[in-house]
Amino acid sequence: MIRSAKPSDVPAIHTMIRELAAYERAPQEAKATEEQLREALFGAHPAVFALIAEEAGGAGEPAVPVGFALWFRNFSTWTGTHGVYLEDLYVTPRARGGGHGKALLAELARICVERGYARFEWSVLDWNEPAIGFYAAVGAEPMDEWTVRRLSGEPLRALAAQAGGTALTSDSLNEATSLPN
Repeated sequence: MIRSAKPSDVPAIHTMIRELAAYERAPQEAKATEEQLREALFGAHPAVFALIAEEAGGAGEPAVPVGFALWFRNFSTWTGTHGVYLEDLYVTPRARGGGHGKALLAELARICVERGYARFEWSVLDWNEPAIGFYAAVGAEPMDEWTVRRLSGEPLRALAAQAGGTALTSDSLNEATSLPN
């Protein structure tokens, strides 16, 4: 079953993020705390959204989260519409092959279509052949001419130091970046 995440899912999401980081050979990069996730997902101005894949528990036991998809809205200036950017998709090893990953992707595709979003995009590590094959099987096309770029750490701070003009206050930034559900 696929459902929207709720605040009580934050510990499970946090655990799965750490498992995903270990699988992607970068466990030291998974620095987000449960508190940060709770604020980002369920604070006054949610910036990201999550879906949970769960399996029924045994004999009267509650359902158990076995996967998640964490996503946010993006915008295409070319199509003039929003889209979905999938930040993370993860299914626990014991639940792989049960259709949970495809169900999570299908639900995000449904959200795109229902809301009139033109694109559903994500990145995949070039060495992750199982994921690349899985994505190809659902019809996802590689964007061969595009290369992801990232600023973080000291290069990010150095570029920020070059900004001129009036600084945005927290309030004006929140107003400019708040997203309706």
